[in-house]
Amino acid sequence: MINAWECFHHAALELVRSTPIKQRLICAYRAHLAEVREEQLPGEIRAPFGRIMRSLCGVPPLRGEDAVAASVRKMSNQDADDCAAMIVEMFCLMSQAQAAQRPHGAPIKLHSIDAQETGEYEIPALIANH
Repeated sequence: MINAWECFHHAALELVRSTPIKQRLICAYRAHLAEVREEQLPGEIRAPFGRIMRSLCGVPPLRGEDAVAASVRKMSNQDADDCAAMIVEMFCLMSQAQAAQRPHGAPIKLHSIDAQETGEYEIPALIANH
């Protein structure tokens, strides 16, 4: 099972793509955030996560769509921007908590986003924490 940090990491990467914000939100939810359970999250993130999840699934769907598509369709662009920003903020908080648990100086591995590349990039923790 993928852990919550990895789900948020992939969701954040989804949110920086060049497609329209509402499409990015739907993809981030369906592909990554739907798997996350509140009990997997640090305490300070649980309540905001619950609010975001309700905002992404709270509207009854029309025929042929699901609750996520209906909820995001009803959002204004500003609401969609705010929702995406909150997801990234939660990812940042989770990353800070994870960095605090990492041994000092341990490298952070970033997986290549180029499908053609199989390598990984390493960033010294000292640099990555700033």
